[in-house]
Amino acid sequence: MKSGFVSIVGRPNVGKSTLLNTLLERKIAITSNVSGTTRNIIQGIYNDQDSQIVFIDTPGIHKPVNKLGAVMNNQAYHMIDEVDIILFLVDVTKKYGKGDSFILDKIKDLKKPIFLILNKVDLIDKKELFKIINEFNELYKFDEIIPISSLKNDNIDDLINTIKKYLPRDGILYSEDLITNISRDFYISEVVREKLLRLTKDEVPHTVTCVTESFEENEKYINIGVLIIVDRENLKKIIIGKNGQMLKKVGIYARSDIEEFLGKQVNLKTYVKVIEDWREKEKYLRELGFYELNN
Repeated sequence: MKSGFVSIVGRPNVGKSTLLNTLLERKIAITSNVSGTTRNIIQGIYNDQDSQIVFIDTPGIHKPVNKLGAVMNNQAYHMIDEVDIILFLVDVTKKYGKGDSFILDKIKDLKKPIFLILNKVDLIDKKELFKIINEFNELYKFDEIIPISSLKNDNIDDLINTIKKYLPRDGILYSEDLITNISRDFYISEVVREKLLRLTKDEVPHTVTCVTESFEENEKYINIGVLIIVDRENLKKIIIGKNGQMLKKVGIYARSDIEEFLGKQVNLKTYVKVIEDWREKEKYLRELGFYELNN
């Protein structure tokens, strides 16, 4: 059996988390239209009869404008150095820009296979696709160029079969019943954050933090408490909404996904707390035993 580590890299919001979920045929990474949704290194483990592929969804690489952005970039760079294969994911509906060039400059000199993965090809015609492929061929000699649609599950089997040809290791790396490295509590908090970002759109920045504070299970259902931390009072008001309607809606949508994940009825309660100073916030999270970023 062959195995290896594969990192999915690309600028923010090109579909890295959606691709990971599609490859594993189950949701383990949250998605939204907000850039920077993924803030942690998330591993998903694909198993079949002759291979084990450890896919790593990294935060989108970008020129950082704050501390969080710098830490996210450092995480992504570290994982690029450690993996066996790199998937450079590009959104074909958007023009090649400085963000893509920034990433290509970071990975092009690495001594490992680099695949160009052209995502969302279902949204353009073949003539435009051939043009994009030719443009990338002039920029760099990729080991493979594979057009896909993560959302439509187009050409995903071809991607997996091509990766298998490059797998460098013999034997499995993890137990075959292991699917991901993320914990139950982390997944729950991320689902709440996903629904929050989707419902509030640009009103709430992606730096909002959610943490699972309590998890109590009995025979009939599970009581879960999730804390939402923001750094400004006006954000708290937006999240709660008029007469608490926004927070209620976030809870309804999140509960559905969490119940599917846990396979049991859930009673979900969400709370909002304002912590303006990031040092105070970091201290508070550590007291809860929660590490927002994998440093």
